[in-house]
Amino acid sequence: MLNMKKNFEQMGLNSQQPIIGVILIAILAWAGYALGQTKASLPMYLLAGVLLGYILTRSRFGFAGGVKRIYVRGEGSLTKALILMLAVTMFLALGIQWFAASNGAVTAMVAKEGEAIIPGTQNVAFTNIATILGGFIFGVGMMLAGGCASGTLADFGEGEGHAIIALPFFVLGAAPGHWLRYVIDESSVGKVGFQVYLPDYVGFVGAVVITLVLLGVLYWITRRYEDKRKQAGTYADPKSDYEVFEQPLKDAQAFKWTSFETYHKFFIERWSFVTGAILLSVVSIFILITTQKAWGVTSAFTVLDVYVLQKLGMTFESPAFESILEKVNAGLLQDGGTIRNIGLVFGSLIAFLLAGRFKFNFRFKGKDGVYFAVGGLMMGVGSRMAKGCNIGALYSAITNFSLSGWVFLIALTLGGIVGLKAFAGKVCIIPNKK
Repeated sequence: MLNMKKNFEQMGLNSQQPIIGVILIAILAWAGYALGQTKASLPMYLLAGVLLGYILTRSRFGFAGGVKRIYVRGEGSLTKALILMLAVTMFLALGIQWFAASNGAVTAMVAKEGEAIIPGTQNVAFTNIATILGGFIFGVGMMLAGGCASGTLADFGEGEGHAIIALPFFVLGAAPGHWLRYVIDESSVGKVGFQVYLPDYVGFVGAVVITLVLLGVLYWITRRYEDKRKQAGTYADPKSDYEVFEQPLKDAQAFKWTSFETYHKFFIERWSFVTGAILLSVVSIFILITTQKAWGVTSAFTVLDVYVLQKLGMTFESPAFESILEKVNAGLLQDGGTIRNIGLVFGSLIAFLLAGRFKFNFRFKGKDGVYFAVGGLMMGVGSRMAKGCNIGALYSAITNFSLSGWVFLIALTLGGIVGLKAFAGKVCIIPNKK
């Protein structure tokens, strides 16, 4: 134990934090049991959230980074991992959806009361001007705030100051964005659009082929851009941002369960983006199987926002909030999405505690804090206007064969690039492009 403590200290890590991490795991296990006594599905939501948070933090994986990282560093390791994640999840979801459809299930958009729904088709959203505007606003906001929805939750658990500021404003913007989407949908302009589930038009085989072709195009664009940055001399090595303690140990001793080398390998060494992508795909499918719905984040933010604003005396009489109020009245801890988001925060916290690296980071100026708040607010409004964020409106839409996901991807990417260009050097988390 003394050698273990010494090794932690030599790397600048806290040797006491893993103990706290283990205690927290035990508390979460008890919480899962308690939640299961009120609603049988809630422990699965909590487990999925903890796993997502742990994987996101351990692999330093982020959906916003798919745009930001390649723009700033010129290398597309995260972007390519995201493409892989989309492909793997799509193939896994394919079997589930085909089986459901073969047994008489129908898409959520045409299902009548009592009919079985093809899991994941709840993310086949109607695509209109709100989807495009919301995606663009969200793209700008995630650059100012330093992360997307899942990334903000993970960073919050890691003690990152930008997320601690951005998250409350993200939640605050959710209800107004939700209302705006309703207003637009009810207008004549909002009724112009489409709602396309690819298997309905080209079958499951055709849907897979189209999705793979589009992912192949994204991969080709990423490679071409990397080559361009290499020629310009502005390409960074994919692993050049690894902390020293995250890297594999040199001259590691033979495998021993009680050695620091073994602990470092299991709990401190950084996972690759590819590892993160594959594990996140597996957990996403776990969510699809256990909940019959795809992974989402920001719907729960709307529930939380309405809950808090009601406590402050606000009323919500618009028909836009009927389903939200049902969840609020049932109680926050009965909402699976809220439980999963809480689990994600704790999963990220556990990852840092087990590694002995947790600490609060508020190394930024006051004006940066204002940008973080504005970014969070924009993400809240944009995500609910688009009926989802990088997860619900993009990842879970594309992998469940919704054409809306591709439209959101384009809008979000354009917004992200505009945000990076417009605020380069003006906020601490967006450096000048070299």
